[in-house]
Amino acid sequence: MAIEDDVVVIGGGIAGMSAALSAAREGAQVRLLSHKESTLRHASGLVDVLGYTDADGLVPNPFDAISGLPDEHPYRIVGEDGVRDGLDLFDSVADYEGAHTDRNALVPTFGGKIKPTARYPPATAAGLASDGRDTLLVGFETVVDFDAPLASEALSADVPFDVHGATVAFPGDFRTDARITRLAHALDENERIEESRDGVSASLPIRTALADAVEPHLDGAERVGFPALLGEERTEEVIASLESELDAAVFEVPMGPPSIPGMRLETAFHEALVEADVRTTSGNPVVDFETDDDDDIEAVVVERNGAAIPFHGDQFVLATGGLVGKGIDSTRERVSEPIFDCYIPAPDDRYDWSDEEAFGDHAFPRFGVDVDDELRPLDSAGEPEFGNLRAAGGVLGGYDFAAEKSGSGVSLSTGVVAGRLAGEQVNVNP
Repeated sequence: MAIEDDVVVIGGGIAGMSAALSAAREGAQVRLLSHKESTLRHASGLVDVLGYTDADGLVPNPFDAISGLPDEHPYRIVGEDGVRDGLDLFDSVADYEGAHTDRNALVPTFGGKIKPTARYPPATAAGLASDGRDTLLVGFETVVDFDAPLASEALSADVPFDVHGATVAFPGDFRTDARITRLAHALDENERIEESRDGVSASLPIRTALADAVEPHLDGAERVGFPALLGEERTEEVIASLESELDAAVFEVPMGPPSIPGMRLETAFHEALVEADVRTTSGNPVVDFETDDDDDIEAVVVERNGAAIPFHGDQFVLATGGLVGKGIDSTRERVSEPIFDCYIPAPDDRYDWSDEEAFGDHAFPRFGVDVDDELRPLDSAGEPEFGNLRAAGGVLGGYDFAAEKSGSGVSLSTGVVAGRLAGEQVNVNP
């Protein structure tokens, strides 16, 4: 069975979804192939463009720093316009804050650090470090990833306002190992729980019970930060209820996985894909490809229950992620891209892949495919591997997303540009 589309995108993360949306908005018929769940549910839900550089340290304005990046950096390839186009697409998908300025916002994290970011959920807005209001951080006994007193102590060293922390029991008779999604659902539904007051059992809404548990710890704080689990679908309503009860601003502190803000963002992207008529096929890996007489890609092959299913297309976008996302493989001998075997430059000596210092200048985070100015992967001679293949996101080389805090921005910008170029090429050669 052959399935044919104009543009086939491989990879279901931000880069792949952005490429698919961008190509669809060019009028192309798009197929998105995704093996596993998006990594968004493991991310903070913040959208970084560029937080740090070796030359400048903390970057106040990412756009001021792009020209100083190395030539091979993805931002230099897509240019400032490409980065802005990526953010524009994001702003059309998600109701986030930050579009009013080019400057980074400074967001406190669950570790008590300050993170520079370009876009952030509305639920995070009241917690910005640029806001001088005194702050209470609240943790829950069963959410062990967020130690509020410890985080507040660390945060105090970097902010000009008073901040203190408290740990309380999450209201209700929940299992000690209850998933944070279960707690978020209880807040969404404002479930009634049994609480003991002055020795008398009383039934009350869980949002009220939570406010009651927090109120004794306010100590004059004008805003309260909770772990990012204040509802999955009704977060605005949950925050409004807590603010009314506490008479203080309420915000979410971004957390590690599983990330409810990341899940919300994933839902927003999936809704946008449906609206754009992008066909999504998930749950099975792309394992091979077929070429035509011109050695361009004719189809990619998905393995499904032992059967090989070809997906034909005119243009293809590779957005499978980097070393973490398994879009790049490595052995003791070489670094490789597993689907098309695209060339990935790396030192011959494996000891040169990393630095002796744990936080030194490692080479391996920058491993990825080299691309031309149309984001086509290049072979070892500097020629396009295939005329109709483009790459986006973490599979690209030339940048260190973790050190730079640039992962989402690179995925958005290169995804948008790769998708647009693919869609335009389909229109040129219908």
